[in-house]
Amino acid sequence: MLQFASFGHCDAPKIRKFDEKGKMYNFEYKNPVKIIFGQDTIASISKEIPAGSRVLITYGGGSIFKNGVYGQVTKALSEFTYFEFGGIEPNPRYQTIMKAVELVKKEKIDFLLAVGGGSVIDGTKFLASAAHFQGENPWDICQKGAPVKSAIPMGVVLTLSATGTEMNPFSVVSNDETNEKLPFASPLVYPKFSILDPNVLKTLPQSQLANGIIDAFVHVIEQYLTFPNRAEVQDRWAEGIMLTLIEYGPDYCFKEFNYDIASNAMWAATMALNGQLALGVPTDWATHTIGHELTALYGLDHAQSLAVVLPGMMEVMREEKKEKLIRFAQNVWGLQEEDKDILIDEAIVKTEEFFKSLGAKTRLSEYDIPEKGIDEIIQKLSKQEKINMGERKKLTPDRLKALLEMRF
Repeated sequence: MLQFASFGHCDAPKIRKFDEKGKMYNFEYKNPVKIIFGQDTIASISKEIPAGSRVLITYGGGSIFKNGVYGQVTKALSEFTYFEFGGIEPNPRYQTIMKAVELVKKEKIDFLLAVGGGSVIDGTKFLASAAHFQGENPWDICQKGAPVKSAIPMGVVLTLSATGTEMNPFSVVSNDETNEKLPFASPLVYPKFSILDPNVLKTLPQSQLANGIIDAFVHVIEQYLTFPNRAEVQDRWAEGIMLTLIEYGPDYCFKEFNYDIASNAMWAATMALNGQLALGVPTDWATHTIGHELTALYGLDHAQSLAVVLPGMMEVMREEKKEKLIRFAQNVWGLQEEDKDILIDEAIVKTEEFFKSLGAKTRLSEYDIPEKGIDEIIQKLSKQEKINMGERKKLTPDRLKALLEMRF
């Protein structure tokens, strides 16, 4: 955020003087996703899918039948041969997606249309990759980093704003047999297009709206709360997105639907993880890695796990992240305490209070998770060689244990 008086944080712009401690990293950026944003845009699907395609519609638990989205999608596909695969779970399961792979091969599907939120889209990305996988076990894509050499093209109709997967090449899939929740990424699973109509958010329950705000907020944090390296554009983008989520989040979750608020929340969630914030900067992702284990072991929603872990992450890594925590406190929360340690304390409290204001729980004890689970999480991360996490690899097993213990 630019620090102008109109934001109430100070009386004049703050000019930052750079030293030679760190420079913006080199980067390349290309995002091929076509975003079609606004009301009544679902009908445009017919123009975006190649003529003659055999289309598979993927969706989750069936909410698209209640909110009118299914009718809009099928009307738009009236000139295509299409099939359906439903039942993709929150935290999409490998076992479920492999059933879809069978359908894809049987019906010679050549285009996928994910109609849902992050889980449906992530599951469809894995489906796109697994259907063309040449190895014996498609799970190797996630578990062993097996390369994705070919994928079925796909499009998206977004029905829940949270993960940003509609505009990025990332996916996370869970495997019940191995008790793992693992990510993968490939430029081949960028959606060809993503339809973002804020009106589809009208019927979502408060818990899902809150999850979306928290997920987007922590996505930004993972790319922002590291150490300074003179990437002012990215830092100010990040601060602007967080301020938008803080300003609109409570009304978005608890008040009557407002198109303008929903539009800003929806676009903020997409911008939070479409690659722009990560350009030329160090990134963390330890909060997400720990959160994935809480989901895999105890079934917490993804955002629920993040709301628990992030305040502890800020505390145990406060020295490594001190400069950015101070900036976060000042530019995002508008805090002006002169004592920098107190300033950081207040920023951590503000962050946890924000999650609570959305109705989120922020303690492991609130989910009845046993303390013995701490060792299990550490053991699993060690087995996956994901210990010593963070932008400087300084989140050691001892610090991880301390982090989890303080979240009870």
